[in-house]
This record gives sequence, C-alpha cells and structure tokens, in this order.
Amino acid sequence: MFQFSSRYYNLETVTFVLPDGRPVRYKRRRFLPQGEGMPLLGEVNVAQGDRLDLTTARTLGDPEQFWRIADANNAMNPFDLTNEIGRRLRVPIPQAGA
Repeated sequence: MFQFSSRYYNLETVTFVLPDGRPVRYKRRRFLPQGEGMPLLGEVNVAQGDRLDLTTARTLGDPEQFWRIADANNAMNPFDLTNEIGRRLRVPIPQAGA
C-alpha cells in the first residue's frame, strides 16, 4: 500500500467491518515524534523562495522525505516551516523504521 520510505509504511493496517458486512482496511493513526530527541544531520536557514521539498532534496537527497524535516521541527503543517526567512530548520539523520 505504501512505499518503504513513506511515513505510514510501518503503521499497522487494521480492518473495520461496516454494518452491512463490508470490510474497510486502514492504517492506524500516526503520532508525531518529539523532534528535539531526533539525532541531527545538521541545520539550515530558510532563504527567500525556499520550499521544504527543495531543502529536503538538497539535504537528504529525496524531496519526498520532507516529512522528516517537519517531524524534526515539530511541525503539524510543513508549509509553515518556510514562511519565515532566516528560520533555522533542524535536519534529522534518517532513521530506519521511522
């Protein structure tokens, strides 16, 4: 269902049975990790025109891993991370299974 690099890959898949007997499969809820406890690769400053996917491509080599930077910065809305020029963003070391 999800690629191994997805933030949802390791979540348990469960089944809910509707009143008419049809099964509906879904992933359990994902809770945000504590960003302060994540080991850091480094930090970057937000520049004019920065986007999180571009920052992630430069630092982690994969723009689809933007969620890792969002997690490391305790961001519920990743778009908020690049709103402030000069903001310092934590870039985590990618962890297996995270």
